[in-house]
Amino acid sequence: MEDNHSLSRREWLGKVTVPAIAAGATLLAANANASPVAEEKEDHLQGAKIYNVRDFGAKGDGKTLNTKSIQAAIDQCYADKGGTVLIPAGDFLSGTLELKSNVTLHIAASGKLLGSPKREDYTAGKGVPSGNGNIVFLFAVNAHHLSIEGKGTIDGNGLAFYNGKGDNTGPGQNGVGGNFDRPHLAIFFQCSNLRMDDVFCTASAYHCFRILSCKHVHIDGVRIYNRVNRNNDGFHFNNSEYVHIINCDVQCQDDACALFGSNKFVTISNCSFSTRWSVFRFGGGESQNITVSNCLIYDTYGCPIKISAGRASIENLSFSNIIMRNVTGPIGIGFSGPSTGGNSNNASITKPFIRNISFNNIRASVIEKPIDHPDIHFGVTVREGEKNSCITLNAMGEYYLEDISFNDVHVKYAGGGTAEQPAKVIPKIAAEYFGVWDPLPGGPPAYGMYARNVKGLTLNNVRFEYDQPDKRPAIIFDHVQDASVNGLTAMGSPGNELLRFVNSQDILLSATKVLTTAATFLHVAGELSQNIIVNGGDLKKVKQQATFDLGASKESTMFS
Repeated sequence: MEDNHSLSRREWLGKVTVPAIAAGATLLAANANASPVAEEKEDHLQGAKIYNVRDFGAKGDGKTLNTKSIQAAIDQCYADKGGTVLIPAGDFLSGTLELKSNVTLHIAASGKLLGSPKREDYTAGKGVPSGNGNIVFLFAVNAHHLSIEGKGTIDGNGLAFYNGKGDNTGPGQNGVGGNFDRPHLAIFFQCSNLRMDDVFCTASAYHCFRILSCKHVHIDGVRIYNRVNRNNDGFHFNNSEYVHIINCDVQCQDDACALFGSNKFVTISNCSFSTRWSVFRFGGGESQNITVSNCLIYDTYGCPIKISAGRASIENLSFSNIIMRNVTGPIGIGFSGPSTGGNSNNASITKPFIRNISFNNIRASVIEKPIDHPDIHFGVTVREGEKNSCITLNAMGEYYLEDISFNDVHVKYAGGGTAEQPAKVIPKIAAEYFGVWDPLPGGPPAYGMYARNVKGLTLNNVRFEYDQPDKRPAIIFDHVQDASVNGLTAMGSPGNELLRFVNSQDILLSATKVLTTAATFLHVAGELSQNIIVNGGDLKKVKQQATFDLGASKESTMFS
């Protein structure tokens, strides 16, 4: 350069802007690494986009059928490696929808996903095993990292499918003539990392949620109000693992939280439940390593905690810090061993068992019989065995319940039982708790607890009371072995015994307190009764310590 046009290096840098330098550096870097074919621009929002269903043609007028539009949004979200499908403000009518991996279905607070009232708008869930109802509103199969969230509503429009009939799958019905042609609200099969948060789910035509063979399920803050049809379950789990339910509220007509089959590693806490039938219901399979804690159960009939099984491997269940208000049959465990059909004669199958179940810090008020819920528009027949119910532990034949414990349990019963009830012969059946007592007018023979075929039974700081006089024993042990009863407090009857032990062995009673007058503290029956020890307690309100019959000897029992 000529001297009059030349610039020093410092002067040249001062006249060039920083952005220009940066752009030049970027351009140089890009040119240095450029390939013959230009690279596709990177999408920094891949997997994080929002897919508003309105952008796919959906209308929130509550009249337009939006199935195709909403499904298109889900499919596009899935194709783009995930994101959020938004149901905005409005009522979006739809038929069957398939949810997919990496998709979050978000329902805005003023948004509603509304099920169609027409049968022809629903299909079966593709890939969902048969026997789970043949049609469904929402479903997912083999999906992972799937979520449903938001403060909005999923409404199944289930009243449109009410015809007065249930599915007839109750005791002895076997589904004959049942109504199965109605959609479940949602079915998930073989899904993993499934989440549900905050959403309000209501008015399913059948079950609300069926969660089948899923792993790593997290449900938080979900509210279910499901009382428009028969068989309106809340949560229904089959063969699922690593399930965690917290902060939920369930008001339904049928099982509120059924756990059938082989469910393992399940925690349920800080929830409230109300239903006509049962809350925590267990069937066969391998139900193991399950805890239920800090829950409220109210206005629930047909047994809040119900375990009814034949061939099963059920163990390590814990129920703690539970309040039950206005319930019947508060706890029922029935165990028959193998059924008479199917593969029950297969010697390779492990002998079934129910063992290691604990009930800790339970408070319950038990009413005389079920009453209709005012917000369920159809009544329910009350079974005879549901009246004057008690805690029932009932195993059959060679099978025993093992290691069952009750610690810090206080139950107040309605009372009103008669002297004739304990005199009835107890049927040797292992049905649902009310089925055992159906042949007995007025309910079970004890007002507090009836236990048959139990090994390793512990009652510690248990209190049984009633509101009106009850002429039944507080507790009956029938073929119970190895039991420890410490700190029992119970109300007695002037015309009957407080406790009755039938063919029971190795029983230790200590520090018993009798609250009201009883004719006899302990009645012992059966020639197999032996090694019954009564150690201390406040027995001033009993007229005599013990009576014996049916071959029981006085040497079987010792007071100290």
